[in-house]
Amino acid sequence: MRILMVSMPSLHFFRWTDQLKDSGHEVFWFDIKGAGEMASSIHWVHQNVDWKLKYDYPGRYLFKMKFSKLYRWLQQYNEKDTALAFEKYLQEVRPDAVHSFALYVSCTPIVEVMQRHKNIKWIYSSWGSDLFYFQDKANYLYDIKRVLNRVDCLFTDCKRDYEIAKQHGFLGQFLGVFPGGGGFDMQLMEKFKLPIEQRKIILIKGFQGRSGRAIPVLKAIISLKERLSHFNIVVFGTDLDAIDYINSSELIHWSNFKAIGKITYQEVLKLMGQALIYIGNSNSDGIPNTLLEALCMDVFPIQSNPGGATAEIIIGGVNGLLIENAENIIEIKQLVLEVISDISIIEKGVVYNSEIIRPTLEYQNIKDLVMKKYDLVDILLN
Repeated sequence: MRILMVSMPSLHFFRWTDQLKDSGHEVFWFDIKGAGEMASSIHWVHQNVDWKLKYDYPGRYLFKMKFSKLYRWLQQYNEKDTALAFEKYLQEVRPDAVHSFALYVSCTPIVEVMQRHKNIKWIYSSWGSDLFYFQDKANYLYDIKRVLNRVDCLFTDCKRDYEIAKQHGFLGQFLGVFPGGGGFDMQLMEKFKLPIEQRKIILIKGFQGRSGRAIPVLKAIISLKERLSHFNIVVFGTDLDAIDYINSSELIHWSNFKAIGKITYQEVLKLMGQALIYIGNSNSDGIPNTLLEALCMDVFPIQSNPGGATAEIIIGGVNGLLIENAENIIEIKQLVLEVISDISIIEKGVVYNSEIIRPTLEYQNIKDLVMKKYDLVDILLN
């Protein structure tokens, strides 16, 4: 089968796509952003990544930095139309199936093209807030319905989003629930792990922005200053909103507090391997990949539960704790108190995740299941 992937460049996309290496399928990638570079991690894939600009003039990057408003105005005349560029590549490749990752990034820009080529199977992988958050926005819901009415096959990262997809017109083949980036390399992860008794870090995802809710977590942490004095508090992936809050709070003066920005995947694993507790908080997400990494790294999770998605993998009080209201500082404080007051909760949770959850997330296990789903798409073509 010839498969044309449509996605922005991202670690999760690269990891998912690499599952298809040596599968017998011929794989192509249309970088929907169109201004990137060849991805070495999927070097075996035919890549169309640098199609966006009509003219890449000398000094363009310097001009963009110094005259950003003028640059954005000029770009409307210097950028090729995404749908036209995609359709041209579609006709070159002549794929049996198109696989789009994330609705607004990689489905909406090409939906008219796919409506003109209904003989080509269209697979859609929903990510994060694709359906749960945007279904409540009228303009976005229009696009959701247009895409779901055309899509033939669907992957999700949680059961919740399959139910939402059906509510908004999806009638195709559901291919199942899988981590957005595929399975996890347990052998790689193992080398970063410290024994539980040596771990002193409380690790916090630092996203605020549109859907992240790091600031309520930070406020809860401040209220527990004395109880957390023997822990190291580390916030990672910290965005500008969270940094602004930290700089205006007493956290900036704590000797046991550290905030860091964007880091590599291996740096995340290294932090996870030193962490006792992981806290992730959002008002919208599917099953966060960082949560799954925490489970694989023997970190006890406290995680938000938008629309009940996280409860599909976390049993509150057994293998983690669930934040039901992402804005509720008191609730978050109580959950942190609960777990630091009884280390046995952590020990039992880690054992449960190690024995029950982790085997289901192992790379080869997920890869084998995903390959069967692509084989099913191949059958549907005939």
